[in-house]
Amino acid sequence: MKKMTLLFALVFWAGNLFILAQNNIPKGFTVLFNGKDLTNWKIPDNDNGHWKVLDGVIDYDAESEAAEDKNLWTEKQYRNFILYVDFRIKATPYKNPRVPLILPSGLHKLDENGKEITMVVPDSDSGILLRGNSKSQVNIWCWPIGCGEVYGYRMDVGMPPEVRRAVTPVTNADKNIGEWNTFKITVKGNVLNVVLNGIPVIINAELPGLPESGALGLQHHGSKQNGEWNSPPALVQFRNIYIKEI
Repeated sequence: MKKMTLLFALVFWAGNLFILAQNNIPKGFTVLFNGKDLTNWKIPDNDNGHWKVLDGVIDYDAESEAAEDKNLWTEKQYRNFILYVDFRIKATPYKNPRVPLILPSGLHKLDENGKEITMVVPDSDSGILLRGNSKSQVNIWCWPIGCGEVYGYRMDVGMPPEVRRAVTPVTNADKNIGEWNTFKITVKGNVLNVVLNGIPVIINAELPGLPESGALGLQHHGSKQNGEWNSPPALVQFRNIYIKEI
């Protein structure tokens, strides 16, 4: 009887937490993740349970068995929007040996021989994919430049200098590994703004060629060789995902 009472209390407590979270939805926003299942999301074909809901959050172990696209996409497509999403990096088992020192221009700092200066960083890697396009990804990772940058545009040598500069975070606003962070991502036309933990990190960045509309995605990253990670894995969790179309 005591076990049943305890179980009922735990269920009631969890339910109250979910109701509390629902009551904290910003006015005018729609819930994209209900805290219980992956309604509103397209699970990759043959994923086999690697994208899942665990203790009220979206949990990913970076080992989707999908043959092709391993990202988790929204069912709906979006044009202009404001998106809130909490995320955290669970662990950093992979040591990335090729992390560059990124200048405010978005370019990589070079040594006296013209070679890139790199460092070893414990790393995990994911991101928020905008309008169905992997190039327009708001990065989640452990690089010193911080989360929020748009790697696909920053590394595109065909982009004007002002574009590459604007998609480079103006500051590192990341919290410590294992702690929850909050993105506020605003997309209007082809202009992106990103606020991380209340601090603007991407300000009025233009993304030339950004599709007019598309799904939002949570990014897969990472692979293994002989049972060991050979690239930064997306060992991440997500919660409190809200969107408002503008």
